[in-house]
Amino acid sequence: MGRFDLARRIAALDPEKDHLEIYQISSGQEFPWDYTRALEFALFRTYCVPSISKLLAATGEFRDRAQRRYDDTALLMAEMAAHGYDSDRGREALKVVNRAHGNYAISNDDMLYVLSTFIYDPIDWITRYGWRPLHSNEKLAAYFYYREVGRRMGIKDIPQTFPDFRNFKDSYEEKHFVYSDTNREIGEYTVGLFAGWFPGFARPAVRLGVRGMLDDRMLRAFGFEPAPAWVGALAGAGLKARAGALRFFPPRRESVLGRPKSNHTYPGYPTGYRPSDLGAPPPPDDLPEELRRPSRQDQGNIDMA
Repeated sequence: MGRFDLARRIAALDPEKDHLEIYQISSGQEFPWDYTRALEFALFRTYCVPSISKLLAATGEFRDRAQRRYDDTALLMAEMAAHGYDSDRGREALKVVNRAHGNYAISNDDMLYVLSTFIYDPIDWITRYGWRPLHSNEKLAAYFYYREVGRRMGIKDIPQTFPDFRNFKDSYEEKHFVYSDTNREIGEYTVGLFAGWFPGFARPAVRLGVRGMLDDRMLRAFGFEPAPAWVGALAGAGLKARAGALRFFPPRRESVLGRPKSNHTYPGYPTGYRPSDLGAPPPPDDLPEELRRPSRQDQGNIDMA
């Protein structure tokens, strides 16, 4: 199989009808490392929104179990992508996600925004650092894939075109990326999580490197000091050098979706695990009422009032 045979396969498919196959090839064979890194930063990006970081801070999960929250999110999303959102494991993963979100008062716009980052942040990352340009079918397939995932999560008013959803994302960030103490709190926990994957002597450099990868809007929303300009330049040069080298690598013959090489929380995953084994615990008893989703009985009383 030639280096560009998978790209030619993608070009021959229909981005709407075949969106799952295209997304699986792109994220599981052509750019798995890039998708992983981009989705890490996509989630990080959502913590710049005070309404999102406030909820995360109130649950205490990022303070107490940041690694598990990261692993649960990554594995649940991988289950849907690897097996399809309508497969047995995909539906099981969606149930876990919907059950977790259903415990909290999360606005539809916040859900829409998080969904949009899963589409456009990997596209932007690969545009800058990918070993080849993304085909337009890959970009559109990501949109159609997450549109279907979003519908199954009960997210309403998903923009009906790729450009419209991009415009929603950009407008949302311009309006909602503002500093708050909870942004900084969750941001620091997340930087600490990233640094914790490396030996102790390397962690200060990792913390600096993460800051060097953040844009000005994110830095302001987190209240982080910018890293020296050379840090971001060095990181970008390294990623582009990696991309240049990968052009000469043989293509990946099998997808790595749903088969992580290692996992901090669930050793050996997916062997011996089901998606239902993942997910956050119920909300803490001291969660403020305004962050707690009303029970069905309470919601009925509200609707009747």
